[in-house]
Amino acid sequence: MAGVLDSVNQRTQLVGQNRLELLLFRLEGPQLYGINVFKVKEVLQCPNLTVMPKSSPVVRGVANIRGGTIPIMDLSMATGRQALDNLKDSFVIITEYNMKVQGFLVRSVERIVNMNWEEIHPPPKGTGRDHYLTAVTRVDKKLVEIIDVEKILAEVSPTHEQISEGVITADAQSKAVTKRILICDDSSVARKQVKRCLETVGVEVVALNDGRQAYDYLRSLLAEGKDPCKELLMIVSDIEMPEMDGYTLTAEIRADPRLEGLHILLHTSLSGVFNQAMVKKVGANDFLAKFRPDDLANRVIERINASEGA
Repeated sequence: MAGVLDSVNQRTQLVGQNRLELLLFRLEGPQLYGINVFKVKEVLQCPNLTVMPKSSPVVRGVANIRGGTIPIMDLSMATGRQALDNLKDSFVIITEYNMKVQGFLVRSVERIVNMNWEEIHPPPKGTGRDHYLTAVTRVDKKLVEIIDVEKILAEVSPTHEQISEGVITADAQSKAVTKRILICDDSSVARKQVKRCLETVGVEVVALNDGRQAYDYLRSLLAEGKDPCKELLMIVSDIEMPEMDGYTLTAEIRADPRLEGLHILLHTSLSGVFNQAMVKKVGANDFLAKFRPDDLANRVIERINASEGA
């Protein structure tokens, strides 16, 4: 337990400093890619894979790792490239997204770099809507592309996006129409999922791509003489975002007396004890793992009732 707590304390030192650690890897060719270390459980030489019939071609098979059966996805195929060959010389990055464990097959793994989120930028304009990037950065003057893993997972194994019958009452919907929620997420897939869910509840949604945009939006409301705490029912923010992450966005809001009363729900594919510790440290009101439409709808309805004094 002491080791776990030490690790938590180490990681939480990055909170509010807008920093992250990236694991760098390659597929075919010289291009570098990156994935947030928070999502990585381990890296290992590609194990023996058992092919599963009727599964997506992207799933090269399943592997028994640490007593669990884990699907192994070919990250090259998932992003529209050729399948990786010579699996014995390839590596698997074991990750946890949305409370599920999966492996991503890559050609090679390079190293871990510590970076500032301000050095991570949205993909260049003109890359189109069908690209698989959430962000880009540079390490040692080399371009590093950060893949939209949530988009890949949504395509390979679509999640249930419908809100269950009975979760939204007519009373909640009637109250929701006067409410507005600010959401920010760098994944276009995740942003659309959250937006559809909240609009089904009945609220108006302002959707932005990262924490910097969200913070600038709040400051623009202040500049217009408006009170963001009255304008917005709550903020639903991802944690991993270019320019400014969700932890830093929360810390900035809490540091401003004009904004500190905003209700902040951090909604993220990151999970585990590290995240819980960080959420508490920055002062967010709530934390919810992606993507659970019923849970998200219930959180919003609770806020609506609280705002109405119900």
